[in-house]
Amino acid sequence: MWKGIASNALTLFVLILFLMGGFISVAISRYADPGPLEAAMCLTVDRGSNFDRVAENLAAEGAISSPRLFLIGVDYAEKRDDLKAGAYLIQPNASMSDIVDTVTDTGRSTCGTEIVYRLGVTRTTVQVRELNPQTNRFDALVTFNPAEDETPTVYAQLKAATGTRFRVAVAEGITTWQALQGLSQIDILEGEATSTPAEGAMAPDSYELSVGDTVQSVVARMVDTQARRIARVWENRADDAPVSTPEEMVILASIIEKETAEPDERGQVASVFANRLVRGMRLQTDPTVIYGITRGEGTLGRGLRQSELRRETPWNTYTIDGLPPTPIANPGLAALQAAVNPDDTDFIFFVADGTGGHAFATNLADHNRNVAVWRQIEAERANQ
Repeated sequence: MWKGIASNALTLFVLILFLMGGFISVAISRYADPGPLEAAMCLTVDRGSNFDRVAENLAAEGAISSPRLFLIGVDYAEKRDDLKAGAYLIQPNASMSDIVDTVTDTGRSTCGTEIVYRLGVTRTTVQVRELNPQTNRFDALVTFNPAEDETPTVYAQLKAATGTRFRVAVAEGITTWQALQGLSQIDILEGEATSTPAEGAMAPDSYELSVGDTVQSVVARMVDTQARRIARVWENRADDAPVSTPEEMVILASIIEKETAEPDERGQVASVFANRLVRGMRLQTDPTVIYGITRGEGTLGRGLRQSELRRETPWNTYTIDGLPPTPIANPGLAALQAAVNPDDTDFIFFVADGTGGHAFATNLADHNRNVAVWRQIEAERANQ
């Protein structure tokens, strides 16, 4: 009997050791694996802070998946007392191990100032920003247009300073031509674009830069990001998505992107176009007319003329059926998602409502009333 008990106890002990070994193996793997952070962040560690507080802040920002595991890793690495005050740049997908190494090394306190190159639809601007320790947010020191304004002294000073962070923020709805023009104005980048991506193939987003990066390397990152987004969104499309190919998804998403700047409206705008496509109605959207005129090279800078609405181009959805042959801009992730997962509505019309959004309608009579309201708003603004 005692032999049996001893044998069972030994078996149980071995099983416990096996399970503990498995748990430790999984924990070590999670601690070293890429983390969930999607965009780089600046983590401020105040004097007198501790790793418990750091773990809370990281979890709140979505940088780590488990504060408890993070702290276990800190203790395992014997770095509990090595935390250094400072402002630290945490890279996208940084592992817990990487973050611990970063915040225990004063040489990595690199996030006090940043220079942001903003590539917009109408112009490129440069913003020099400094971290405010009280708010953990960046305050703008100066903003200028590199194509028109004299370069501020503070920009030249911080551009050469050790530890300055650089990034480019690319606006949703920017065309490929506009993106390439904007990248060419960033003076820390070298060379020129050696390829011109197709319209819609560049992902609007924020990208970290380093002095000496090439324009083409940034272009390649944008193209790679968009390709991965397109594949992921298409895989998760609704069963009744209004488009039949990933290429059509990007085309529709680009139209949605140009029609509304309101995040909450994308699904409704997408539903209008989805309903029109299902019913065989022409899309009749002004941004496609504009693209047929400009080919994406700059902005029109004025309202459309009636003659232009009637002019036949491959992109004019007042004169063609269905979707145009190519995208008319580079859509962001949310617009891609809306294109294949539109809201469930009966809307087939929309018009600006004067607030930055749109008024939607299910029939022509209601739409005409909405248009009349918008015309009145336009008239009142013209007389101010």
